[in-house]
Amino acid sequence: MLRSLSPRLVFAGLLLLAITSMLFARVFLQEFMELEACPLCMTQRFFVVAWGVVALIAMLHNPAGWGNRCYAALCGLCAAGGGAVAGRHVWLQHLPPDQVPACGPSLEYMLETLPFSETLSIVLMGDGNCAETMWTFMGLSIPEQTLILFVVTTLVCLWQTLRTYPTRD
Repeated sequence: MLRSLSPRLVFAGLLLLAITSMLFARVFLQEFMELEACPLCMTQRFFVVAWGVVALIAMLHNPAGWGNRCYAALCGLCAAGGGAVAGRHVWLQHLPPDQVPACGPSLEYMLETLPFSETLSIVLMGDGNCAETMWTFMGLSIPEQTLILFVVTTLVCLWQTLRTYPTRD
């Protein structure tokens, strides 16, 4: 059954997953629950959007063979990068309270006052704001849920990269 899925359909599914994830983050968590995204959350959103854009381009382009593999690998790299950031976020949330880094300035302030490379370094390190668990579902924090999302997406992309494609008629 999985073998018969067209690459275009798989990329459409990855795109739909990215759109759903961003709508959940933006509409439910940010607007309805009134939770502000920390710098690591914003970075994870960037990676979700990146994999979604790659999936959209792949779905529209619909190449054969190596083209599908390249798009799947690129999409998987975006998801793996997001997974690395989500893993760091989960790690920060599980630190003992005395080891949690101090809270830093807002992302907007850092972008306005610091060089981009320094801002990027600070954002990827995370701070005390990132260590706070604001909401859980089924016992999982938002970064833990996002890490699962990135792992699943990476595995789908890996499968898409390595699978044998059906021939086109």
